[in-house]
Amino acid sequence: MSNLVVHFEIHGSDPERLVDFYSSLLGWSFQRFGEMPYWVIDTGEGSISQNRPGNGINGGLTQRQGPAPEVGAPVNGCNIVVGVADVDGLFAKGLELGGSEALAPADMPGVGRLAYLHDPDGNVFGLISNVLSDGSDAMGA
Repeated sequence: MSNLVVHFEIHGSDPERLVDFYSSLLGWSFQRFGEMPYWVIDTGEGSISQNRPGNGINGGLTQRQGPAPEVGAPVNGCNIVVGVADVDGLFAKGLELGGSEALAPADMPGVGRLAYLHDPDGNVFGLISNVLSDGSDAMGA
């Protein structure tokens, strides 16, 4: 068996606020899991689940067990990068929804257009597209 990443988790001081943020920004759906402060995240069509194969992964949202990360502090743990069609548009929407800039949108030749946001609880995450700002494909396709 390969050692593939099959699930991610986001920790939040106020999980319900993050449900609203990520639902509005990325269209993810959240379902409360039992009585514990845990929500299963369905990232959408193309994601792997117990009932279907896929190319992307789903995750979970859980109650943070300590203080939220401070904006500007080094990343503690792992972060996620989400493949999107419009990095600049979603970056701007993320700011409107209460997120803050971690790294402004920029082209990375051979990689794509990339940006990082802090969610309203201080978690950092990335947005990436293979389409550069001039409309060309960073992967040469």
